[in-house]
Amino acid sequence: MFTGIVEELGEVVAIENLGDASRFRLRGPLVTEDAKHGDSIAVNGVCLTVVDTADGEFTADVMAETLNRSGLGALSAGSRVNLERPMALGGRLGGHLVQGHVDGTGTLVERIPGEHWEIVKIALPAALSRYVVEKGSITVDGVSLTVVDAADDYFTISLIPTTLALTTLGLKKAGDPVNLEVDVLAKYVERLLGRGSASSAAGADLTDLDEIKEMDR
Repeated sequence: MFTGIVEELGEVVAIENLGDASRFRLRGPLVTEDAKHGDSIAVNGVCLTVVDTADGEFTADVMAETLNRSGLGALSAGSRVNLERPMALGGRLGGHLVQGHVDGTGTLVERIPGEHWEIVKIALPAALSRYVVEKGSITVDGVSLTVVDAADDYFTISLIPTTLALTTLGLKKAGDPVNLEVDVLAKYVERLLGRGSASSAAGADLTDLDEIKEMDR
């Protein structure tokens, strides 16, 4: 579990094509200082498992499913990436609850510079728009952010100088893809409400059936 508060701006050192997967080697001296085999590190919001570490770098195997559902497949040697270690139980939750399970990719549409911040407009898949609400939380390339405006096919976020300077969001241009993870609580609520409605409908059908049996008597 992560918080979406990026710890380090890392870099892709090399990518080895393994056919149906890829092995990434990434540089991140901070996030690797206490990392070991089997630990998790979020890379642009994607939870990856550490294979090994050495000299401030770590390697991770990325399966085809992850490459297909996120923007990691578009990275190459030299790409900058947002890195975050998992949250520690008992620590402060600075952002929101982030799983590192990307729901889809969006596209940066426009950057609107302000005096002290930037407004960024991001197009998102229609299937994710129902989970994005004004003043709600969303994770963009692993960065926990607050939604400013929410529409059917896009949303906007406001980026402060710290976020622009310390994450890849300061480097993104119009047309660039971004990884999106919506608030998992919204998905659970939707699922539970859907099951509740189904149960209610089933209950109503049973009641109607009992009434019919009474009439037959």
